[in-house]
Amino acid sequence: MECIGAIDQGTQSTRFLLYDQSANLVASHQVEFTQITPKPGWVEHDPLEIWRTVLECLDKALEAARSKVGPVKVVALGITNQRETTLVWDRTTGKPCLSSMRFIHYPLHNAIVWMDRRTASICQRTTEELGSSDHYRATTGLPVSTYFSAFKWAWLHENVEEVREARAEGRCMLGTIDSWLIYNLTGGVDGRDCIEELADRTGGIHVTDVSNAARTFLMDICTLNWDAGLLQRFGLSEDMLPRICSNAEVYGTVKGTPLDGIPIAGCLGDQQAAMLGQRCKPLEAKNTYGTGCFVLLNTGTTPIQSSHGLLTTMAYKLGPEEPAQYALEGAIAIAGAGVSWLKDSLRIIDSPEESATLAASVDTTGGVYFVPAFGGLLAPQWRSDARGVILGLSSFTTRAHITRALLEAIAWQTKEVLDAMMADAGREGFSLLRVDGGASRNDVLMQLQADAIQIPVRRPQHLETTCMGAAYAAGIGIGFWSKEWVLHNDDSHSRNSQEFHPKADPEKIQQRFRCWKEAVKRSFNLEDFELQ
Repeated sequence: MECIGAIDQGTQSTRFLLYDQSANLVASHQVEFTQITPKPGWVEHDPLEIWRTVLECLDKALEAARSKVGPVKVVALGITNQRETTLVWDRTTGKPCLSSMRFIHYPLHNAIVWMDRRTASICQRTTEELGSSDHYRATTGLPVSTYFSAFKWAWLHENVEEVREARAEGRCMLGTIDSWLIYNLTGGVDGRDCIEELADRTGGIHVTDVSNAARTFLMDICTLNWDAGLLQRFGLSEDMLPRICSNAEVYGTVKGTPLDGIPIAGCLGDQQAAMLGQRCKPLEAKNTYGTGCFVLLNTGTTPIQSSHGLLTTMAYKLGPEEPAQYALEGAIAIAGAGVSWLKDSLRIIDSPEESATLAASVDTTGGVYFVPAFGGLLAPQWRSDARGVILGLSSFTTRAHITRALLEAIAWQTKEVLDAMMADAGREGFSLLRVDGGASRNDVLMQLQADAIQIPVRRPQHLETTCMGAAYAAGIGIGFWSKEWVLHNDDSHSRNSQEFHPKADPEKIQQRFRCWKEAVKRSFNLEDFELQ
């Protein structure tokens, strides 16, 4: 059986999935890894642990596929990854990776995760120097924010001696998780070589794709090249950075691992991968409910500059000669992470599944409004000083009301973003919202979402559309699937999906939304600098 493989390197886990020629799932394996939190607001990952989880997932998924269907032939590999998570490694020195009997290039620091807020002072300083957080929006589509990779690289240079030395000596390589994985998959350093020889090895292929590059704050979204002025501002040179490629082309072949010789032919950031997996065409929107929530609207071949707090970013570019598709994006920091907080921190639920049961046990939130701004608010407010608040508590309030209020808050935040998208795109409304991601399994949340936005919500049978998008890109990259088949043959996708239709009274919804917006205002100016 010929299969396309997809590595999905996410915020909390790594997965590897195999798809047959009809894009049916053959086998998969998933491994969670450590969340490192050295200080409040700081989140890191160990790049070597991530690499080990990739190798384990490859082995286990291939083993599962063979036991299920017999011999399989992987014809191409796609990669999707947590975006903006940033790391630095040494191009000349390696570190033994015993699980694969090879050397991989040595990370100079833990990866700084997309939600990490340690760069707040750098961002504040940059905004003051520029006079506005939107100074580079026309170039990058982005505001100055702790979210983006360039500011994380700046922090590493300012605070980590090992990074400064490697940079001064020309040994420093910068990348996001996709670049790190491709670099090691296509070269790493063969374990048969001794450590002294590593300085003479060129290592792997250092590339990224347009969707990940667009999230660094360094790429010009019109030319799809690194911007010289921004490189100069951050003191970077192009030889440190990966070459920018399309989302569907052969970047190189795997060397070592169970996929030795297989072409890596697709790469997208996780939210763009979900958009392709959902087969979103121009003026179609999707929302992925994962750790956070990410709403993207495909705006076609023209980038739309947002004046309502959204990001202008890439959707996908399905080949070196294909036109780039752009998107408006609204990023919401807390979705599934809020449910995890109820379970792990407050301990008012025992499992994520219980949140649906508990929320369904009450008809309303009992007047409770929840704003889960645990580390600030992203789109459309972009308030780093916001903090989580729960308002409207009374002696009547139970854990069921608080749980329902959290799920409702996820829906309200999505409504905010969709309203901003309509304003930016000059549309009066949408006919459908496509949804995916782990938290979209929650039927109560999906019904609350349909009620909040007053349009149908469509959930596909196969929720892992992020992985599917990476597989589609790789399949297009080698001609296994055509672009037309991927984007337009969605009959089965629609037929096997479930739709949630609005049931709530529109006037009551608007009234509750106005109250929730008032609660959002109460969350501002609550940052405690003593915790920094």
